[in-house]
Amino acid sequence: MARPTDRRSGTPLLHGHASVASRSPSRSDVDRGRADYRTPRRLSDGSPTPASSSASQPMLASARPPISRQSSFRSRSPAAHARLAARKKYAYASVFLVLSLVSFTIQTELAAWVQHAGWNKAYCMLYLTHGSWSMLWPVQLLILRVQKRKEPWATFWRRHVWLVRTTAVMVETRDLSVPQHHQRGGSRFAGALVYMIKATAFITVSLTVAGLSWYVAVNMTSPSDLTAIYNCSAFFAYAFSVPLLKERLRLDKSLAVLVAVAGVLVVAYGDAKSTPEGGEGTREGENRLLGNLIIGAGSVLYGLYEVLYKRYACPPDGCSPGRGMIFANTFGSCIGVFTLTVLWIPLPILHMLGVETFALPTGKVAWYLFLSVVMNATFAGSFLVLISLTSPVLSSVASLLTIFIVAISDWWLTGQPPSFAAMVGGSMIVVAFALLSWSTYKEMAEEEQKKEVDISGGESDEED
Repeated sequence: MARPTDRRSGTPLLHGHASVASRSPSRSDVDRGRADYRTPRRLSDGSPTPASSSASQPMLASARPPISRQSSFRSRSPAAHARLAARKKYAYASVFLVLSLVSFTIQTELAAWVQHAGWNKAYCMLYLTHGSWSMLWPVQLLILRVQKRKEPWATFWRRHVWLVRTTAVMVETRDLSVPQHHQRGGSRFAGALVYMIKATAFITVSLTVAGLSWYVAVNMTSPSDLTAIYNCSAFFAYAFSVPLLKERLRLDKSLAVLVAVAGVLVVAYGDAKSTPEGGEGTREGENRLLGNLIIGAGSVLYGLYEVLYKRYACPPDGCSPGRGMIFANTFGSCIGVFTLTVLWIPLPILHMLGVETFALPTGKVAWYLFLSVVMNATFAGSFLVLISLTSPVLSSVASLLTIFIVAISDWWLTGQPPSFAAMVGGSMIVVAFALLSWSTYKEMAEEEQKKEVDISGGESDEED
């Protein structure tokens, strides 16, 4: 076989690539062009370009990557990226905060009207309100379907199931990375399903006992004690967050929680009147201690419920807000289904014992009860999303704003202005919420900045 005597060839170096590119460029050629990315940079600075390389220029231009990950990190500092991520999450949380406050205020007014109308069935009302949470996922699915109505149903359903399934695995493993073979289902998903059933059971029981304690103690203690003790759940939520969520004790957060609890005490006892005379006041005094103990246990359990939900039913930090919102409403539906299928058992028992005779309302009372149940489901979905996006402490203090909002709504409905103590205590709650919001925002920004610094540091190490 003849061999050339000279190792140099008269054919330009890129001539072979131009001929291949004119026919059908292969993947190896594109990769080879990416490796020679420095060549067009030298040719684009005004230096003469060889005529033989003109045919290969389109191939090199198409192979040029638009922008590298390193340049994207350099174009935006970690601090700016952290602020942007925290701002986006807070924007979602603000919408659901407003929705939860409005829905809870309407639900409170409607529930009070229903009870004053004569239908005072504590456990039945609790069963209906918590059972209505089962509609959160179907309503959410309908909204998502309307948003993506141009997408085929099979594709839409497959993606939705995949998102819920992978998020359940994230919740169980407390890890955002889901292996490829786990995304298709199998034993890993079966384990996540069993985990979610267990989490739904003990979280729902905690929520039900906490809510039932309010209905039991409402006729045993004074309204001031009932309001003050039950709304101390914000303090217990912070107390449980330290061991269960590994949350650091921060001075600004502790101060905000204490100011909020102090505001509740001012609202509850600022206008406290003396005990009424007669047998009714004596009977209330005898049961007051027991009622305070019951509502105190309910306050502890409600704070525990919020932290348990964040720890065992929310995806870990770093999850996208959209995924967190979808899974929060899905888990809310799980609570509703568990309530409807399991917690109906006490209804016939209470009826046979004569503790609470089962009877459904009729007429206007039934209509108002229906609206109250719908508003409670709206509040529940918004509140679960709020906890998932932020923290149980911030969500719990945010719920205290309803004390002030309900007082303003009563002023608008009845014409009776709030008392001086209600205005002062409500203002303290608002200040505490603003302080806690700013503290939580800074904490989220610091965590995002730490993650971005770790990522950018890993990129530089790989390049070295």
